[in-house]
Amino acid sequence: MKGVNLGEAFSEFKEFKNIDRETMTNILADVFRNMILKRWGADDGFDIIVNSDRGDLEIWRTREIVPDGELDDEVAQIEVSLARKIVPDLEIGEELIEEIKIEDFGRRNVLAMRQNLASRIMELEKDHIYQKYRERVGDIITGEVYQVWKKEILVLDDEDNELVLPKEQQIPSDFYKKGDTIRAVVYKVDMRNNSPSIVLSRTAPEFLEKLFEQEVPEVFDGLITIKKIVREPGERAKVAVESYDDRIDPVGACVGMKGSRIHSIVRELRNENIDVIQYTSNEQLLIGRALAPAKISSINLDRENAKADVFLKPDQVSLAIGKGGHNIRLAGRLTGFDIDVYRENEADIDDVDLDEFSDEIDSWIIAELKAIGCDTARSVLEIPKEDLVKRTDLEEETVDEVVRILREEFE
Repeated sequence: MKGVNLGEAFSEFKEFKNIDRETMTNILADVFRNMILKRWGADDGFDIIVNSDRGDLEIWRTREIVPDGELDDEVAQIEVSLARKIVPDLEIGEELIEEIKIEDFGRRNVLAMRQNLASRIMELEKDHIYQKYRERVGDIITGEVYQVWKKEILVLDDEDNELVLPKEQQIPSDFYKKGDTIRAVVYKVDMRNNSPSIVLSRTAPEFLEKLFEQEVPEVFDGLITIKKIVREPGERAKVAVESYDDRIDPVGACVGMKGSRIHSIVRELRNENIDVIQYTSNEQLLIGRALAPAKISSINLDRENAKADVFLKPDQVSLAIGKGGHNIRLAGRLTGFDIDVYRENEADIDDVDLDEFSDEIDSWIIAELKAIGCDTARSVLEIPKEDLVKRTDLEEETVDEVVRILREEFE
């Protein structure tokens, strides 16, 4: 089509858009056919030829030649006198084939066509991005930090598509600036206001799972199965693994020689401590492994209420709980049990350390009671109230309140 060279358009969309030539050809043909319908009211006898290799488009119109005064269809027919002004030697019953020029559509229609074409291309591009990333949910992608805001980071992939890493999906110690390379898992893909919204995550368990797949060939090949992952991002994670091949040590394979495999994952997660645990269907054994490095003395399970009372030697309690309570919380989430830990010597006498009441009893009062040798609740309750008042600097009302709180613990 004279005046309509599409070479630049084809090369631009081929380079910057995910649109193949065949699709582009179909869109152009459809857009111009709509122009024909708007200009003449019908498209009978019009042929649209798009040559994507040469980058041009032609429209040819075919009309039947009829006698003057016998015109029944203004779109598909032409009177012989008008036809002979275009091609002098045509006869009635023959066909007039002519090329339609761009100026025949009118300036307004051409502008509308350009807007329609741009809109169709944009819709197609948005749908391509949405479909592409919907299929990649759960996969790790590598992108470049383009903009850092207070509540989120804008990331560009290798095709300059915009992805978002919200603040709540970042590891607390994450720090990025423009131009940095970032790795994250595709967490969620939605269409918002007719545009694809691709949300990334570095805190999701799936991110850690994919890192294991990248670093541990046995996991990637399916020889080792990751049964469950629980995380407190940036602090601690527990990964339960299982191997169906007795010759493979799943924990050893995941950790690697001298920790070589796990170290790269830990670095990616900002030094997040990762406990790799061998999965077992034995619930007591699984709880014991989940509370490592603490050594368990015994466990009482209440499966109906999903509760577990774990008894340990006094020097193992803090290990079971872990810094900030991370270890016991993650063990509970991994096993599905609400875990309570007790000192082994307290188990026999059903007693509780006074420090456990620090949220109800002032620390100076607990210190007064410890000064007279009372370290547990029962050791206080075994002393008559009068003796407690005499032996400490506590008021009678204070002693009454302490006794009430301690007794409620055993009722």
